[in-house]
Amino acid sequence: MVYTIALVEDDDLLRANYTQALEREGYRVDSYGSRPEAEAAFRQQLPDMALLDVMLHDEKEGGFELCRQLRQLSPTIPIIFLTARDSDLDRVSGLRLGAWDYLTKNTTTLDFLPVRISSLFKMVESLQTTPDVQESIVKAGKLRIIEERKQVFWDDQQLNLTLTEYWLLLSLARRPGHVKSHDQLMEAANVVVTNNAITAHIRRIRDKFQEIDADFDAIRTEYGMGYRWQTP
Repeated sequence: MVYTIALVEDDDLLRANYTQALEREGYRVDSYGSRPEAEAAFRQQLPDMALLDVMLHDEKEGGFELCRQLRQLSPTIPIIFLTARDSDLDRVSGLRLGAWDYLTKNTTTLDFLPVRISSLFKMVESLQTTPDVQESIVKAGKLRIIEERKQVFWDDQQLNLTLTEYWLLLSLARRPGHVKSHDQLMEAANVVVTNNAITAHIRRIRDKFQEIDADFDAIRTEYGMGYRWQTP
């Protein structure tokens, strides 16, 4: 299967370099130089993955806005930010919007980028392979997780989590009451990010539960240690 990657980058030279590097790895690349151009294409057909810059021409947060719109179209499509903006605030903002990864241009080489993309596609493929076995279900109070389907329910209402959010939640819910450190959560989600990024993911997970249940407080912060799932 040939995966299609949407590349949204306003620098013509960088866009050409990234496109060439990814095409050498066998991907189909649809490249766009602006947010409106990408939006119009996404309304027609979604790619298999989106690679977004944050600043797009005179829009300082054009990539963030595009990420919001993509998440409305699909809660699961892999989104990666590839940007020159390297502050923790920007990184946290991107991950809170549902991006799977946040890479900076000054540290991401043309050799590393295809490797990271390949690893994310392998995660996608694992979701599409349903073994012919009895479904494994994790239950913790009002929480129910159907592992094979990667579905999460709270009080019988389904949540739309990104893949990273799903792995983080599953890691916590499998062992209620046990503290999971930032390193353990990164390993569970197969991501390498800062502690602030994990915090942003956890905050986003809480927000999604509280959209269903305003009194939700099952994810507890243990300062200096990590997080735990505490079933009432």
